[in-house]
Amino acid sequence: MDSSEEHAGCPARGTCPVFLAMSAGTVRYAPSGLCPVLEGNLREEPWGTDSPPQPDQGLPPPLAAVPVPWKSTDPCQGHRESPGALVETSAGEEAQGQEGPAAAQLDVLRLRSSSMEIREKGSEFLKEELHRAQKELKLKDEECERLSKVREQLEQELEELTASLFEEAHKMVREANMKQAASEKQLKEARGKVDTILFAEFQAWRESPTLDKTCPFLERVYREDVGPCLDFTMQELSVLVRAAVEDNTLTIEPVASQTLPTVKVAEVDCSSTNTCALSGLTRTCRHRIRLGDSKSHYYISPSSRARITAVCNFFTYIRYIQQGLVRQDAEPMFWEIMRLRKEMSLAKLGFFPQEA
Repeated sequence: MDSSEEHAGCPARGTCPVFLAMSAGTVRYAPSGLCPVLEGNLREEPWGTDSPPQPDQGLPPPLAAVPVPWKSTDPCQGHRESPGALVETSAGEEAQGQEGPAAAQLDVLRLRSSSMEIREKGSEFLKEELHRAQKELKLKDEECERLSKVREQLEQELEELTASLFEEAHKMVREANMKQAASEKQLKEARGKVDTILFAEFQAWRESPTLDKTCPFLERVYREDVGPCLDFTMQELSVLVRAAVEDNTLTIEPVASQTLPTVKVAEVDCSSTNTCALSGLTRTCRHRIRLGDSKSHYYISPSSRARITAVCNFFTYIRYIQQGLVRQDAEPMFWEIMRLRKEMSLAKLGFFPQEA
């Protein structure tokens, strides 16, 4: 057959397949809308009754090989779907097949974009963490530097304190050595110069301290120092003063402004502040003495006061020794007694401090 034939059930020409008869036993069909395109690609194929037509090599399979579903147009008549619809379905599939690589490429681009965004955010996060770590490290470095300075300051203060303590200890040791050397020197002088007999008398008295004037040690001191120091012109008052000193009942006080009773001793007015009651000389009297519980006072000159004070100091020291209040060896005690005897001798000769 040389012309196409329409199928008896087609509703319209544009949507029904066109069958092409190429030769005896050869049949092709295609949608009418695609006939101009397909006609150039069609060629005769033998089609036997025993085998279906084979697809051409290098070309897509013929449309006759695609199964065509049947649609029921009415209760009594059914027909296949339009070949045009089949071609549209095949074209859609081809379009989907062509869109597949593009979609894959788009997905790759999206993944790359997402990866870059994640990388940028990660880089920003790491930069922030690095900045925070650097800031914390800087703060820790500053704290370490501050603590290091504090430690250096404490070490310096400790070194200075240690040096000061060592210097003070050396100073104390040096002073102790000097005192020890002075004591040893005094001991050598005591053994070699003042008086071995007097020192022996003092050691004997120190073993059994007493205020008895008959013991050799005190008898010598009374004879050489106490007696001459308390020997004043007014003998009657001198005896009373000596007895009060020995009994530790004599009181010396500064001159007050109140009016005092007049006491006459050997025709001497003792109430005057310009006359010494012991020497009888006209002197400015800044002190007065009181004997025991008597209410009478006697004005004395600075010289008389110095002599009485020197003797009182000696008796006070030997009373301390007697009472066990002096915790020293024999040599320091002896030298202190020698110093007190020296003060009595100087006061007897008229040497005394100006404030007396």
